Amino acid sequence: MLRSPWTTAGLAALLLASCARSGDESGYAPSYPGAKRVDVSRVQFEDGDTFAYRGEVIRILGIDTPETKSEGVGIPYDQPFGPEASESTRVWITRARVVEIVRDGPDTYGRRLAHVFVDGELLAERLLAHALAYETVSAFGDNGFPDLADRILKTAAQSPKPPFQEPYKWRRKNQKRDAR
Repeated sequence: MLRSPWTTAGLAALLLASCARSGDESGYAPSYPGAKRVDVSRVQFEDGDTFAYRGEVIRILGIDTPETKSEGVGIPYDQPFGPEASESTRVWITRARVVEIVRDGPDTYGRRLAHVFVDGELLAERLLAHALAYETVSAFGDNGFPDLADRILKTAAQSPKPPFQEPYKWRRKNQKRDAR
């Protein structure tokens, strides 16, 4: 009798892998309660901490990345490391297998605040660990996510200090006031 080189476990793994590649989400489990999967092809990037998804502007909770030129909001030129933070966010999101958001309420500019997960990792933590963001939890609170806020604070404390001025200070000095 000829025996197949495939074991039952091997065939099951192959089947699961092919389903995952074909977009079958039957095995999908959210990284965090309430997390919703994002179709990355519908994401439009703005800067390191802001992007649009299906027409809704999403502002990543817990961090502030350096600014990039945006005449519409009075930013006349890039803050140092702004393009690097923006490109890092774009690459990490577009290359991820799974991107998820956990929505909160709107901010004062009408953007949807949200925690973003990239392959199960909190994007805010990744940006902090690479010195591409400052944490904002200590200024704005936990937004009802004390466990995620705690993770962000711990990561910020263990990460290298970003090599650029805090974005809110940079904006005060460089933003044209009549744009907003």
